[in-house]
Amino acid sequence: MAQSTLTEQETRSRHITPAIQDAGWPKKRVREGYNFTDGRIITRRTREEYRRGKKKEVDYLLFYKPNIPLAVVEAKKRSKPLGSGMQQGLDYAEALEHARDLDVPFVYSTNGKAFLEHDRTVTDGEREQRLALDQFPSPEELWRRYRQWRGLEEDHDDLVLQDYHKEIDGKTPRYYQRVAVNRAVEQIAKGQDRLLLVMATGTGKTYTAFQIIWRLWKAGQMGRVLFLADRNILVDQAMTNDFRPFGEHMTKIQNHEPEKAYEIYMALYQAVTGGDTYDDIYTDYSRDFFDLVVVDECHRGSARANSEWRKILDHFSPAVQIGMTATPKETEDVSNQHYFGTPTYEYTLKQGINDGFLAPYRVVRVGLDRDLEGYRPEQGKRDRYGEEIEDREYTTRDFDRNLVLSERTKRVAETITEYLESTDPYAKTIVFCEDIEHAERMRQALVNENPERVDEDSRYVMRITGDSDEGKRELDNFIDPESRYPVIATTSQMLSTGVDAQTCELIVLDQNIQSATNFKQIIGRGTRIREEYDKVSFTIMDFREASRRFADPDFDGTPEQVYEPGEDDSPVPPEPGGDGQPTGEGELSDDDLDDITSGELEDDGGRSRKYYVDDVEVEVINERVQYYTPEGDLVTESLTDYTRKNVRDEYASLDDFLQRWNRADRKQAVIDELEERGVFIEELRQEVDKDLDPFDLICHVAFDQEPLTRRERARKVRESDYFEEYGDEAREVLDALLEKYADEGIENIEQGEVLGVDPLTQFGRPFEIIQRFGGKDAFENAVRELEERLYEMA
Repeated sequence: MAQSTLTEQETRSRHITPAIQDAGWPKKRVREGYNFTDGRIITRRTREEYRRGKKKEVDYLLFYKPNIPLAVVEAKKRSKPLGSGMQQGLDYAEALEHARDLDVPFVYSTNGKAFLEHDRTVTDGEREQRLALDQFPSPEELWRRYRQWRGLEEDHDDLVLQDYHKEIDGKTPRYYQRVAVNRAVEQIAKGQDRLLLVMATGTGKTYTAFQIIWRLWKAGQMGRVLFLADRNILVDQAMTNDFRPFGEHMTKIQNHEPEKAYEIYMALYQAVTGGDTYDDIYTDYSRDFFDLVVVDECHRGSARANSEWRKILDHFSPAVQIGMTATPKETEDVSNQHYFGTPTYEYTLKQGINDGFLAPYRVVRVGLDRDLEGYRPEQGKRDRYGEEIEDREYTTRDFDRNLVLSERTKRVAETITEYLESTDPYAKTIVFCEDIEHAERMRQALVNENPERVDEDSRYVMRITGDSDEGKRELDNFIDPESRYPVIATTSQMLSTGVDAQTCELIVLDQNIQSATNFKQIIGRGTRIREEYDKVSFTIMDFREASRRFADPDFDGTPEQVYEPGEDDSPVPPEPGGDGQPTGEGELSDDDLDDITSGELEDDGGRSRKYYVDDVEVEVINERVQYYTPEGDLVTESLTDYTRKNVRDEYASLDDFLQRWNRADRKQAVIDELEERGVFIEELRQEVDKDLDPFDLICHVAFDQEPLTRRERARKVRESDYFEEYGDEAREVLDALLEKYADEGIENIEQGEVLGVDPLTQFGRPFEIIQRFGGKDAFENAVRELEERLYEMA
C-alpha cells in the first residue's frame, strides 16, 4: 500500500505509536482515543428521549504516572500537512486544563513523518519546533521540563508522584478532579499552607478532598488530618462513601469527647465547639496536633472572621488548611479568598453541564397576579384571627413572611400538582418555602391537591425541616433513588445544601432568596445525573422571580429554557431539543440560622406579626417564554428571529445549508449539529405550529422557504418513479419506511434498529428484509436514494 494512501488509523498503528513507544513511553502510559468528557445532555420530547453531545477526545494522552498527564498528541493521516492537527490539539489541551496555568503543557501534531512540538512551558524563544520521528522526547525529559515549569524540586517527587487511591470497581478521578488534586498537592509540596478549591455542586468535592488527603497521607506528609463540616449528613456520607478506604484509621469526633488515637478525624464544627453548654474541646488538642485541616462547604462559616469556624482554624493555624466550596462568598464582611487566597482551581456549573457531568435544566416562571401587582387591604380589614391588617402595599417579599394569602398557597400547590400530573407524579420534588410555618401550610395544601396519591402512601408529601423528627427520619428515603416515597418534600433551609438528592427532578422556589450563594446551593440540589433512573435533567418552578439571578454576571450556569405560563396554560413548558433550630450537636451553620424563622415572630405586644387572609383571590396571569443559548446569553427576541440569526451565522445562504444537508451521509448529524449550537427544534416546531421536518423547519424559518409537511414529502415520493426500479418485496419495505418517515421523521429511518420495529417486523427479521434488496449495500443505497427523493427540493 502506498504510504500516501494510509488512513489516519493506519498511520497511527504503523508510524506514530511505534515512534512514541520507541521514545520510552510504556504502553500502559499511552492512552489512545482518550475521551475526557461525557458529552452535554441534549433533551428532547420526554425525559427518556435525550442524547449526548459530542465527547471531547484527544488522539493520544501520555501519562508520566497514572495521575499525571504530560502531553497531548494529535494524529493526522500521512497525506496531511504536518501542522494540520496543531490547532485542534491546543483546543483540547486547554479543555483538559480549564484554567490559565495548564496541566498539559506539551502538545504534538504528527502525520507519521515527523512531529511538530508546541511547548507551553517556553516563556522566551520559540514555542514550536519540528522533531524527527526518532526525536520524540522521553518521559523523563518531559517530566524534567514539567517540573521546572511548575517550580518543583527533585525532592518533591515522593509527594507529587504519589498515586491516588484506586477503587476496586475501577473508578478513577475525572479529568477536572485530577487537575484539582494535582494542583493542591503541588502547591502544598511547594510550601503553600492555605488553599481554596471551588467546584460546582455535584462534581465530587468530597471525593476530590479524599484523593488529596489520601496522597498526602500515603506519602507520609500528613500524619493527622481533620475534616470539618457543619452538618451530620455531610460527615456521615463522607465516612460511608468516599472516605471509607481509611477504615480503622478514621474516627468521628462526637459527644464532645476528644479522640487522639487516630489519624483521620471527621467532625462537625458544633461537636468540637462547646456553645453555651460545653467547653471548646478543640482546645484539648495542641495547636500543631493536625497537619492538615479540610473545611467542607467553607462558604458557610469559615469565611466570617468572628465565626466559630474561624476560632477553630485560628487555633490550628500551623496546619495546612484547604477550603472546599461550590459558592465562594465575597462580601464586605465575609471573604473566603481573604482567608484561603485565590482559588487553586475552579470548576463551574456551566463547565459541568457542557461536559455532560451535570444535568441541564429549564425554568418555569409562574406569575401570580398578587405577586406582580401587589396587595393593599381595604381600610380596617381584619385577618382570620380578627387582627386589623396594617394599611400598606404588600409585595412578594411580604407574602408568607408578614402576610399569608391562603388562596396564594392553594394556587401554588395546584400549579405544582398540575405539572407533576402532566409529567411524572412520582418525580422527586423539593418545595422551598419562606419558613417552617409556610412549609407546613404548603404540605397541607399539597396533601389536599393529591388525595389519591396520599391515600396510596401518606408519605407522598412530607415536611422535612429541622424541627420535625418525623420528616428528618424520612430524609434518607427521600434521597434514596430506590425509594419511591417521599415524593414531595416541603422545606425552608434544611435541604438547600449538603443533601445529595440525586434524582430530584423538580425544584420549586416559593421563597425570597436574597443570597446568590444560597441560590446556587439550591440549584445544586438537582444537578446530579442518574441515567439508570432516567434522571438527566431537572426543572425549576419559580414563583418569586428568584431565577432572575441567572442574569447575575457571577452566575456561571444558565438554564436551557425559561418559560412563563399564562392563566390558561399548562405549567409544563414546551419540550426542549435544615430548617428551624438546630438539634443535638447541630445541623445548621451560623449563616443558615441568620435566614431562618419559625414563622411565629412576635411584636412587642406578644401577638403574631403574620396576618392570615382567606378571602383574597389569586390567579396565574402571565405567559412568556425565554431561552438561554449554550453561551449563556438570554434570548430576548422571538424564537424564530433567534433561530434565523443563529442558523445564518453558521450558513450564510440557503445554498450553504443545502450543500451541508446533501453532503451528510446521515441527515440526523446535521440536526444534531444545529441542536448543539442552540437551535431548539421541538420548541421552534411548536411556535411555528406546523408538523414540519427539521429540514423544512430550518429552510422556512431561516431562509423564508415555503415548507412541506412530512406527509406531503412522502406523497411526492410515492407519485414519482422512485419505486419502479425495485421489485414488489423491496417496494413493500420502502413504502413502510416512507410511512415511518411521515409519522416520525427522518431520524427514525436512518437508524439500523428501524428494521426491528413495527411496521417493518411484518416483513421478517432484519437479515431477511435486507435480502429483499440483494444485500446490505443495496439496501443502504436504496435508503440513501429515498432520502434524496424526499429532499429533492434541495
